[in-house]
Amino acid sequence: MDAITGLMNGFSVALQPQNLFWAFVGTFMGTAIGVLPGIGPALTIALLLPVTVYIEPTAAFIMFAGILYGAMYGGSTTSILLNTPGESGAMMTALEGNKMARQGRGAAALCTAAIGSFVAGTIGTLGITFLAPPIAELAFIFKPQDYFALMLLAFLSVSVVMGTSKVRGFIALFLGLSLGVVGIDKQTGLQRLTFGVPDLMDGVEMTVVLVSLFAIGETLYVASRFGFQKPNLNPLAGGIWMTKEDWKRSWKPWLRGTLFGFPIGALPAGGAEIPTFLSYTVERSLTKHPEEFGHGAIEGVAGPEAANNAAAAGILVPLLTLGLPTSATAAILLAAFQNYGLQPGPLLFINSADLVWGLIASLYVGNLMLLVLNLPLAGLWVRLLFIPRPYLYAGILIFSLVGIWGVSNSWVDLAMMAGVGVLGYTMRVYDFPIAPVLIGLILGPMAEVQMRRALAVGQGDPMVFVSTPLSAVLVAVSALILIVPALLQWRRTRKIDMPDETAGV
Repeated sequence: MDAITGLMNGFSVALQPQNLFWAFVGTFMGTAIGVLPGIGPALTIALLLPVTVYIEPTAAFIMFAGILYGAMYGGSTTSILLNTPGESGAMMTALEGNKMARQGRGAAALCTAAIGSFVAGTIGTLGITFLAPPIAELAFIFKPQDYFALMLLAFLSVSVVMGTSKVRGFIALFLGLSLGVVGIDKQTGLQRLTFGVPDLMDGVEMTVVLVSLFAIGETLYVASRFGFQKPNLNPLAGGIWMTKEDWKRSWKPWLRGTLFGFPIGALPAGGAEIPTFLSYTVERSLTKHPEEFGHGAIEGVAGPEAANNAAAAGILVPLLTLGLPTSATAAILLAAFQNYGLQPGPLLFINSADLVWGLIASLYVGNLMLLVLNLPLAGLWVRLLFIPRPYLYAGILIFSLVGIWGVSNSWVDLAMMAGVGVLGYTMRVYDFPIAPVLIGLILGPMAEVQMRRALAVGQGDPMVFVSTPLSAVLVAVSALILIVPALLQWRRTRKIDMPDETAGV
């Protein structure tokens, strides 16, 4: 009853005209920023911090929440239309969404992304309202070996499932892991793979790799394959709305993606990458149309996009209840709270109840605003594909360069952007999957930290990785993911060879 009372008071705050204005500004800015490669919600909120000191705290945080949700959706637009994710959480959306756009079904992909974002964001906000304390307590249940086993599962799954070859998948994964260990070792203080370049001591910026592999790699690939010829597709051939079949195939992935995104987003080191990947993997295994995956399956857009937005809601749970940031954006929001002299945690709900509940209520309002804002624009966004390719991809290249330079002001990042872009082009030509590189880069350092902690707890005993029921189950599932496809392939090969052997006898 306290939660309901608090939420009603929150709506009385969020629905005030000035707060509705700031919610609209946040969602609009977030959507526009999510479209730009390399500029995410964390950077935007950080840049706005000095300006918002003149705005009342409640209004400022309502705007920040709108930026967070808007950027999560906006990243899907360029993922689907241009194969250029604006945010790391949107990289799984690009796998099927861009294929749909190439088939003239970009509007349907954008619609399922918008509705999935609304459904997941609303359910996630309900979770913040009623389930924040118990979900936040999961952080105390998970031990280092559990986290490591979860990340091992992600590594093996992404390498086996993605692409046409397991060998290519593992090569891509190890490339990502190699990029992830660049920089100073946090435990020993030694430099690793920096080659005497001071700018590499802080590690490889994930945004640089994300933009390079997708935007630069895609630009080089299109330029080398298609040149100045006009695209032979009509971006609106599939209509500007979802068909009845699309609705039927999307609603279950929306719910499943939400179930992945919200709890994992609430965990430390959870983020949006793991749930979006898990959602894609599950949808690929459950679909009744397996032949469409890799060629434009709508389930591969609906599930990950719902998981992405649910995870965005999830990161607010430990931030508001424990003062624990679980992502870069949450860390910037924590700095914003402290900038106003506020400390997130259990006392925040008592001392600043109007602000907290107003913020939570504004998430419902912002979600609705995003739906109303983006659904009518789906057909308009798709018309981007009518722009001649030389102008379109030149624009992508310029936005990418400006985005990376704006993040770091480093010539090393620009040089790395060029090198990784060529690598992305090569991987595209030889059919190497991109996702394992990003998973290795993002989760590799986290997995290393959790592995070291687990070994320290177990005093070097490797059996510590199966010492808890959860870690043992996750390791067993990881082994099955590695072994079962090989056994199935062996059985298929044997069945094909058996008639020949019989004929020979």
